Amino acid sequence: MEALTRPLAQLGRATVGALSSMGYAAMLLYESLYLSLLGWRIGQPLRLRSVFEQMRQVGVDALPIVLLLSFTVGIMLGIQFVSALGEFGAESQVVIAVAKSVTREFGALITAILVAGRSGSALAARIGSMTVSQEVDALAVIGVDPVRYLVAPALIAMLIMLPLLTLFADAIGIFGAALYSAPALDITPTAYMLQSMSLLNMGDIGQGISKSIVFALLITLIGVSTGFSVTGGAEGVGRATTRAVVLSICWIIVADMVFSYFLNR
Repeated sequence: MEALTRPLAQLGRATVGALSSMGYAAMLLYESLYLSLLGWRIGQPLRLRSVFEQMRQVGVDALPIVLLLSFTVGIMLGIQFVSALGEFGAESQVVIAVAKSVTREFGALITAILVAGRSGSALAARIGSMTVSQEVDALAVIGVDPVRYLVAPALIAMLIMLPLLTLFADAIGIFGAALYSAPALDITPTAYMLQSMSLLNMGDIGQGISKSIVFALLITLIGVSTGFSVTGGAEGVGRATTRAVVLSICWIIVADMVFSYFLNR
């Protein structure tokens, strides 16, 4: 009998733990938005200097690697679409296929995965270290709300910078595809870029931007909630950092699948 009930008990504990984590993340989101907008009324104003510092770390410092990887992905898409569509004599469709794939899907997805691995892990490690060393408790003791001080700037910065990074990724991805595909299509890279711009509409770009906003929420909330729940000293910080990255990437892919299903019906 115990052999039958033990898996059910483990499943129940896992379910309760997952629901508890989701509730905690939702609470952090509510408090962050409230303190960002109305914190000044209760003596907890949002520090713009912290927001700009987080924007630099999340966006500006990540821009080179985002552009490099997006450029590489654009070339790869150009190679694959020229080869695949060429088998059906549809090389002329390469331009629109690459443009819509990058703006709707790959620009936002690649950017979010990079930022999750870079900034999401940094958030979890930073807050986790502060939790273990009781710095978070010290902030509360001296009258500084930890959510306002640690979470709100990161959330605002992520919501601003991830869509911007996605736009840069879209542009450089299409440019990378142009460098490879234009000679195969017997046109210039400039003509390729102009044709891509004429074929795209705001819905294509907006789909990628809307995804990036959701991804920004997921990366931030998973990173900070994991950091606040750290136990076990330095080893716990390491586990939390790994967990934050894995969970962020998993939820990003799941959310991307849901978005793609409903937005392309």
